[in-house]
Amino acid sequence: MSDKIYCQADRRHDFVILFDVTDGNPNGDPDAGNLPRVDPETMQGLVTDVCLKRKVRNWIDANFRDEERMKIYVQENEALNDMHQRAYTAEGIKPTGSKQKREDVTKVRKWMCENFYDIRTFGAVMTTHVNCGQVRGPVQLTFARSIDPITPLDVSITRIAITKPEDMEVVVGEEGETEGKGKRTEMGRKSIVPYGLYLGHGFFSPAFAADTGMDSQDLERFWDALRFMWDIDHSASRGLMTCRGLYVFTHEQRYGNAPSHELFERIGAKLRNGVQAPRSFGDYTVTVDEALPDGVTLTRMIG
Repeated sequence: MSDKIYCQADRRHDFVILFDVTDGNPNGDPDAGNLPRVDPETMQGLVTDVCLKRKVRNWIDANFRDEERMKIYVQENEALNDMHQRAYTAEGIKPTGSKQKREDVTKVRKWMCENFYDIRTFGAVMTTHVNCGQVRGPVQLTFARSIDPITPLDVSITRIAITKPEDMEVVVGEEGETEGKGKRTEMGRKSIVPYGLYLGHGFFSPAFAADTGMDSQDLERFWDALRFMWDIDHSASRGLMTCRGLYVFTHEQRYGNAPSHELFERIGAKLRNGVQAPRSFGDYTVTVDEALPDGVTLTRMIG
């Protein structure tokens, strides 16, 4: 057992994560031309749980990919059935689809949990033609929501590199004007949020951790991922994204000493007096009420 209370996998943990974005798109919406996701009634920005889990997976893979137990299940350029087949091959079992014996599925399900970090952590539905069963993960995340309404911007950009050879057939006149059907530049668009501070919630269940085999080392690496995953995910389109707060509530009792919402309400952020349009984290005041219920400990990992 870890001596760090927030890493003990036999305890319940509830957590709050606070992060911001400057001049970037934290999570584009494919149904809205990849504009930043928003709640249309409040115009608060949204970042999905799937987006956050992708960053965790990428950080774990970048740092621990050579470790056998730290493979990543949900990733690009890898068919899920091929990964399921690894479990059947390792266990010496022939896959038979929907007719698979329950004991066979139990064995390969355990193998998948033992070898794939994100299955142990987030769970997975693996009931495809090569059936490895279902796993309910001990770590669950909510959507993150911006503290205040955001203003998505659709910014025009240009480039001098032309796509088609025929489009380069342009004639420049004496006065610098262009003639013909060719062009000298091409237009593009980039969607950004000038600034947004987002708050999300998460939960860790020791009962599900015991089922998947997620241990204290796995949990410690998850906290590290939430703190540091932003630094391997930088891109021009995402702007500057930074973790501003990570607060972990740890319960003495396995199934909890207090409802999670009562703990989450102790973490808040609000605009400083006189700020109309926030453009930095310094425009906010973060409040933490450390008067906790009996049996609950707060670890301020960031903030």
